[in-house]
This record gives sequence, structure tokens and C-alpha cells, in this order.
Amino acid sequence: MTGYGRYTVEAENTALTIELRSVNHRFLDISPKIPRSFLFLEEAMKRQIKDKLHRGRIDLYITVEGENLLDKRLEADDLLLDQYINKLNSIQEQYRLTGEISIDMVTRLDGIFTVQERDHKSDQMKEAVLEALSHSISDLVEMRRQEGKRLAEELISRLAAVKHIVADIEDRRPVVMNEYRDKILTRIETFLREEINPEETRVLQEVALLAEKGDITEEVTRLYSHIDQFEKTLQKPGAIGRTLDFIVQEMHREINTIGSKSNDSQLSNEVVALKSEVEKMKEQLQNIE
Repeated sequence: MTGYGRYTVEAENTALTIELRSVNHRFLDISPKIPRSFLFLEEAMKRQIKDKLHRGRIDLYITVEGENLLDKRLEADDLLLDQYINKLNSIQEQYRLTGEISIDMVTRLDGIFTVQERDHKSDQMKEAVLEALSHSISDLVEMRRQEGKRLAEELISRLAAVKHIVADIEDRRPVVMNEYRDKILTRIETFLREEINPEETRVLQEVALLAEKGDITEEVTRLYSHIDQFEKTLQKPGAIGRTLDFIVQEMHREINTIGSKSNDSQLSNEVVALKSEVEKMKEQLQNIE
């Protein structure tokens, strides 16, 4: 689900702004984009986010204003520089090369100079960061909650369409069963090249068994059960996205079975329409916590 949360707090003459942005993702994926001086808080911030959020890609930003926290200093690795110069002098002497080691050459050497941020791990700063993060999470959750209400309304509407189509399929079932039975009888008669005696009960029993394989009563019953589970789950508090996703997968399974048993064009059209509605529901479920 998409959402945004932002909060600013002050600590030690420094203004800290925490921003959270979330987009759709099947699982929870937290991506911190924070200054190095806050890396010691990364795991604590992730735990705080996981306590409230369960799905989505979460981008975490920290913006700092003030001189106190982000003082920087340039450091030179003297030991490494000594090795560079000694090695260059050795090469120059060994190969009788001319020239001098200049400051311009030194600045191009890898690993000599680094910029260090002043580390600041005071309890006051830690509390300020986690407080700002808590407010940002609350704002983001509220935005996602409002989006969730809109998505729930759409899912309820699509579920009503699914119910209507399933009811049509159920009404069509007796017709399909008779058609399936007649087709089996016709094929047997064609194969035997003679009319079947209605009193030959054994043959008719075999036809009935074959016709039963084309019966969709169980699939329809399970579809109604899944619809009922979906409605009840939709009313539950907390994270329900994965549960709903699983229910929809089971609905797909039953629909595919009905489609495989169908030899009726009207029923096949109903199955296509049903798949379309359920697929749209599945797409929306990727947005639900």
C-alpha cells in the first residue's frame, strides 16, 4: 500500500526530519537511506517499523539540519601514504626513472584521504530519532488506512459480482449435467452403432458415473465457502492481505476445475467472466496490508 509520513524533532541544536514512503510490495522490504552517523540506529528503526507494518516497500529517510551532528573532518592515512612513497621511490631507483613525487600525485592515490562524520550516539539523540520515527509511522499508517477503506469498498463490489456469476453457474448446472449425459450416450451409441436399450441398467449406470465426473456441485459449494471466508476476513482488524490472497488463490483453483469440466459454451463464458473478476481482486490484494 502507498503511504507517506513525516515528522521533525529537535535535539542537541540539531533538527531531525524522518520521512517514510511506502509502495506496494508482496512482503515487507525496508530500505534505509540515512547518514552514516545514524547507522548504529538502523536495526532499532527497522524493528520499530516491523512492529506496525507487515507489507510494502518502505523507504526511510533522515534529513539533518544543524552543525552539531554532522561535523566533518578530513583524515589522511599516514601509514598508507608512507608505503606509497616508499614504493614509488623504490620503483624510481630500480628503473632509474626521473621526476618527483608531487602533491598532485598524492591526491590521486586511492585510500589516502577520507571524510569522517562525527559520531553522535547520545541517549538524547537516539530518543529523538525514534520519537520522530514513531510519529512518521503513525502518519503513514493513517494514510494507508484511508486507502484500505477505499480498496475494501472496491473488493466488496467485485465480490458481489463474483457471487452473482457463481449463482448463474449454479443455475446452469442441471442443464450442463443433462447435456453432458446426452453427449456420453450419443458417443456410446455412435461407437456401438446401435441404440442403447434404456433397460440396460448397467450401461446407464456407467453413463451416470461418467456424467458425475462432470458435476460441478462441489466446486460451486467450495466457491461459496471461499466467498464467505473472504467477507469475514475483510471485516477483521490487523494485517489480512496475505490471508485474502490465499483465499483468492483457492477460488482460482475451483474456477479452473469448473472450466476443465465444462463442455457448455454458456458455462464457459461464465467461467471467463468469473476469472476476470477474481483476477482484478487479486491485483488489488497486493495493495492491502
